[in-house]
Amino acid sequence: MSVKEEQLYSDKSHPKGLYVLFVTEMWERFSYYGMRALFVLFMTKALLFDKALGSEIYGSYTGLVYLTPLLGGYMADRYWGNRKSIIIGGVLMAIGQLFMFFAGTYYQEVNIAAPLMFTGLGFLIIGNGFFKPNISTMVGQLYPAGDKRVDSAFTIFYMGINLGAFIAPLLCGYLGDTGNAADFRWGFMAACLGMCVSLILFITLKNKYIVTPEGEQIGEKPNSAREVKTDAPAAPVNYTAMGIWVAVFGVLLYLFRFQAEMDWIGSFIFALTIAAPGYIITDPTLDKVERQRIWVIYIAAFFVIFFWAAFEQAGASLTYFAEEQTNREIFGTTIPTSYFQSINAVAIVIFAPLFVWLWGWLGKRNMEPASPFKQALGLFLLAMGYLVIAFGVKGIDPSTKLSMAWLVSLYTIHTFGELCLSPIGLSMVNKLAPVKLASLLMGVWFLSTAAANKFAGTLSAYYPEEVKMEKRYSAKADASVMVNFNANMLDTNVWKADPKGTYTLATATVKTVKAADAKTDSVVAIIANTVPTGDNAKHECNDSCMNSGTCPKHNKTFVAAVTKNISVFHLKVIKSNNKYFDRALLLNDTTLITHDSVDVVTNVNGVKTATKQERLQTWNLKPKKPTFFVKIETLYDFFMLFVIMAGAASVVLFFLSSRLLKMMNGVR
Repeated sequence: MSVKEEQLYSDKSHPKGLYVLFVTEMWERFSYYGMRALFVLFMTKALLFDKALGSEIYGSYTGLVYLTPLLGGYMADRYWGNRKSIIIGGVLMAIGQLFMFFAGTYYQEVNIAAPLMFTGLGFLIIGNGFFKPNISTMVGQLYPAGDKRVDSAFTIFYMGINLGAFIAPLLCGYLGDTGNAADFRWGFMAACLGMCVSLILFITLKNKYIVTPEGEQIGEKPNSAREVKTDAPAAPVNYTAMGIWVAVFGVLLYLFRFQAEMDWIGSFIFALTIAAPGYIITDPTLDKVERQRIWVIYIAAFFVIFFWAAFEQAGASLTYFAEEQTNREIFGTTIPTSYFQSINAVAIVIFAPLFVWLWGWLGKRNMEPASPFKQALGLFLLAMGYLVIAFGVKGIDPSTKLSMAWLVSLYTIHTFGELCLSPIGLSMVNKLAPVKLASLLMGVWFLSTAAANKFAGTLSAYYPEEVKMEKRYSAKADASVMVNFNANMLDTNVWKADPKGTYTLATATVKTVKAADAKTDSVVAIIANTVPTGDNAKHECNDSCMNSGTCPKHNKTFVAAVTKNISVFHLKVIKSNNKYFDRALLLNDTTLITHDSVDVVTNVNGVKTATKQERLQTWNLKPKKPTFFVKIETLYDFFMLFVIMAGAASVVLFFLSSRLLKMMNGVR
């Protein structure tokens, strides 16, 4: 070894190539998690997709992100090598983030923004498939065979992942999650620039530092070129079995799509998650021990689906909860919703060394739990996290915002669960998989994660809503709607002169109300034409008036439609979702149109100009409650769904653990 190589590969330090891969992965993860922190907020706040649709799209995106590494790994193994795959993947992801920026730019024109967004997602999904599986495989190649520094090298490498995951929601959230829908694009642009930084660092430093101890370039050739050739003939492909399982896949695809009425992406993922393992386990060349060990992988992968389906609510339903149900005020400042997605990364950095020490301490005393027990413990902690938040929301008015401590506690407990379950998964597959099927079984493990992420989106769609915003108009997008609204507000001059004024009616069937006052939660209600006008019409009806349906000032019984549909409760919930809401029209038993106006800041040639933009939002006062075996009426019901699901999975896996340990045949 040359003097130069000795400097790069000192026994006391890690090769500099590790830190090149560290910063490359850190900035790529910054790009991924920065976009993810804003994704569902962008869909619901800017494109105005409802929560169910936003959740399904989120689940499809994250599910496919875990499918494409199979393609990227295959291309690197057979044709491109790691380096070329990483560069191609990075370029595709940067293009994808740029399309997300354009979608954010044209957010008011959904017919333009939605195709731009889906195009961007496509580039991100394919690019991640080429980038993600190839960079981590290069870490081990930096070291000589048997080097004891490899384990600590991967620890350092994964710290880069968590550092990127920590910084991304803070910076992208600061730029994009401002309350102004037009700003989401700047968060996406920051994610795009992060990906560009990752690419530039990798391209400029790879030749000098990402080399083997012998000085050879790592990842330049396809991985198949590094295989040790043997005289043993390759196992023949059983085309009959392959044909049978392809047919099984087709049948499952049909059943999921047309009988279970899933979308095409979910149907494809779930069908493949069943058919691919079936093809592998029926291989006639497997002996009894190999088949038992593969069954252990399958059973563990099945339970992992429940873990990640609940854990990945962080990007969807828990983001909705942080946005609408969490008091984010601290020292007079509102914390952006996206910031909460940094908690998991911070907790991993803080507590991962503690768990490493704990498993090591138990291992020295032959007390370390086997992999199945650790997974059961991870599921149990996941259930406990949701139990905490379920107690927090139980019996709470949906318009009441909870302390941030509840959500922080949930994320921290979930991190403990992740540290029990996540690190041992890939290790277990490596230990249990027969060498000839190692790559396929690793693919099956990623398939289970893909299925879990898609399932997470499906479950998030069951998030209950007391009132549902269904459509938004703006003066720019639909001036005629705004004109018609103001035409029905006959006394608009009073409102302009007196913000606490009231409005008269266009007809006896159209009623208007003033938004809940921030301090008193009082509501000004104008009912039918029969109500006395003048001073009486300006009486502020309190909770008692609205709930009882009568008013001592008016000495009249309220119109039934008002007392039953426009309650203080409804208005408080709407106000909690839209702090700019100032007036509204009740059109029928279920439809309310609210008015607001926000400042939209434009920057032309360095000059910032703020203009008022009026908006109308249509609200459904009686949205249909979702059903998942039972009707989910409240947030308590929703969170208990995950308590029961994860808790039941934990108990079952715990009782199966002893049997699984025997099936592992000596592997722990």
